[in-house]
Amino acid sequence: MKNNQDFDSQKKTLKTIRLTALFLCFLFSNQNIAFAQTKLISYVDPFIGADRDGNTVPGAAVPFGFANPSPDVVPNPNFRFDTSGYESDKPIIGFSQTHVSGTGGESKYGNFRVTPQVGEINLKDFASDKKDESAEAGYYKVTLIKPNVKAELTTTRLVAIHRYTFPKTENAEILIDTGSAIFTGGGSGRRQRPISTTTRIVAPNRIEGTGNFIGGWNPSPYTLHFSAEFSQNFKSYGTWRNEDVYPNTKTVTGEQTGAGAFVTFDTITNQSVEIKIGVSFVSSEKANANIKVETGSANFDEIRNRASKIWEETLSKIKVEGGSDEQKQIFYTALYRSHYMPHDVSGENVWWESDAPHYEDFYAIWDTFRTVHPLLTLIQPTRQRDMVRSLIDIYKHTGWMPDARIAGANGMIQGGSNADVLIADAFVKNLKGIDYETAYQAMVKNAEVDSPRSAYEGRELGEYNTRGYISTKTERSASRTVEYAYNDFCIALVAKGLGKTADFQKYIKRSKNWMNLWDAETKSIRPRTENGEWMTPFDKTKLYMLDSPRFTWMSSPYYEGSSYQYSTYVPHDVNGLIEKVGGDKAFVNWLDDFFGEGNQTLRREGLYTHVNEPDILAAFLYIHAGSPAKTQDKVRDIMRREYRTGRAGLPGNDDAGTMSSWFVWNAIGLYPNAGQDFYYIGSPIFTSSTIDLGNNRKFTIEAVNSSEVNKFIQSATLDGKPIERAWLRHSEIANGGKLVLQMSEKWSKWGNANRPPSMSSK
Repeated sequence: MKNNQDFDSQKKTLKTIRLTALFLCFLFSNQNIAFAQTKLISYVDPFIGADRDGNTVPGAAVPFGFANPSPDVVPNPNFRFDTSGYESDKPIIGFSQTHVSGTGGESKYGNFRVTPQVGEINLKDFASDKKDESAEAGYYKVTLIKPNVKAELTTTRLVAIHRYTFPKTENAEILIDTGSAIFTGGGSGRRQRPISTTTRIVAPNRIEGTGNFIGGWNPSPYTLHFSAEFSQNFKSYGTWRNEDVYPNTKTVTGEQTGAGAFVTFDTITNQSVEIKIGVSFVSSEKANANIKVETGSANFDEIRNRASKIWEETLSKIKVEGGSDEQKQIFYTALYRSHYMPHDVSGENVWWESDAPHYEDFYAIWDTFRTVHPLLTLIQPTRQRDMVRSLIDIYKHTGWMPDARIAGANGMIQGGSNADVLIADAFVKNLKGIDYETAYQAMVKNAEVDSPRSAYEGRELGEYNTRGYISTKTERSASRTVEYAYNDFCIALVAKGLGKTADFQKYIKRSKNWMNLWDAETKSIRPRTENGEWMTPFDKTKLYMLDSPRFTWMSSPYYEGSSYQYSTYVPHDVNGLIEKVGGDKAFVNWLDDFFGEGNQTLRREGLYTHVNEPDILAAFLYIHAGSPAKTQDKVRDIMRREYRTGRAGLPGNDDAGTMSSWFVWNAIGLYPNAGQDFYYIGSPIFTSSTIDLGNNRKFTIEAVNSSEVNKFIQSATLDGKPIERAWLRHSEIANGGKLVLQMSEKWSKWGNANRPPSMSSK
């Protein structure tokens, strides 16, 4: 009897094991299916960088689209830099249709704000707290507590789409402010503001308007038009100006003030109101045509789905494996931000007739040439080609290539003529479909013709072309000298490629001008006075732009940086810099001091700081001195310290995607020396990264055993063959292939001997 009981017990146990096994197989099978179906857009968090001065826009966008509706909050006139119009802890005043993302300095746009209300029209106290706020690539939603209205946003390139879900009421209202503009409290009369506006109710479900604005990053005026098409006819309507309401009127104008229209709806039976708002530089009629062309009869959900598909395809240009979900969230959000600006306004060129693609809002090529544009050259070559063609077209019709251009006018130049670097980067990487002869003419004009408006175009050349440096009598003298030298090197590269030998020799010689400010005693780039003497007193770690009243932000010898920071910026002649410092060992020690080794923070004033651009190449200079492991250590440390999830997830201004693109590059283990045809190899955080190069070409980077501690490269192969260098030519990537890196926690001498290209040979 006991034996039979044991037998029955064993049968039950076996049955339980089989059922458990089947369940586990089913479970893991479903997990694999779920993993395979995970969409890349699910990793995008548009709120990363919205705070902590990141100034990113959380609202809806499509790649390089001009219409990017987003919430605007109550402005703080004492705080200059919330240029996105958004901060998490402030009440929302509405949703405008145009924004720039991640910028510092001054704002732009924030036009044609829409505000939903319930009950009596309120033009005084309509800001609302919020709840249930969320966003994804191409979509944003929030509930405004005061009116109890759910707001949703999506978009196409030139049309913002809103959906408002009201409570059941006979008095659901929507206000449009034709004169809205993001206010950042800037000084010197640069604050953005309306000049004049006109608003017209032109149909039972359509409003049109025109706004003339001035101020912002470039103080020039601009005109923008809109057409707003509603999904329901208006129950009633009227206009408003300042705090005055004009019921049953169809037209209103405003002079240097807020003005617009209001419309009402009965939402007892249909609580949802959708609005398609076309924007245009040309006319309200063109804005209305943009609605027809880009949205047709599609509703909100259909357009939202289109935006999601566009982003999924865009993000699929780089697919990563390994790493944590948090790292993937940071990575794909950074890749998303790298596709935000400049804005594609082709077909909207009101300034001249041209068949060329037209892009606006190159907010600051001084930032984006370093990371964004080289990334686009690799993964979005058609886009990058069109952006370069647009810059050349601007030169053909205005006489200059801009370093910054917003809303049809040039913005402030921060350093050199860095469109030169962007052109050279495209040229040396063989980007097709570009008129390089005309581009070269534009580059040479920058180098040879003293600009009458050097704050906005060209260079300040007088002293530079005679002395070989700019003296302290001119603002930003040292940083301009350093940047002009690299600009000249980029001109030399294009001259050589076009067979212009004499020009090549000329500009190669001029590219050595940085040496004219090299001070051997302090081992730094040091300003010279008009009579050639060193500026005294002098401290290479001092941020002179903060040394008021002696200097201002713009009159400092170094723009947004210290001497030490700019002393690391000789991207074309790192070997020459190493020699000036005293050789490899001395240079490594010099860099170690710059990075503050032994200090607990990377943000030591005047030394390395990741909140700005002048020194973001510095970690890769170790490779030139035979210490790639130092580079690997530093870039991992920077990624870990400075990038995170959450609304304060960026180190500072994203600068139109510049800092985000820095992370994209380093997360996959590469980094460009912009304007040249090679990439540094860093330390990938993902075990596999596959770059879609188009035309069935892919380049894969495998980092075997990569982890938080396994950050050092022990050995590498390229397409199965061993390589002993920590850099690759563009041609080694562009045709596809595989780079395999063996990673470990141990420091390694891999890549020490074979140095990257440099103008001065070792």
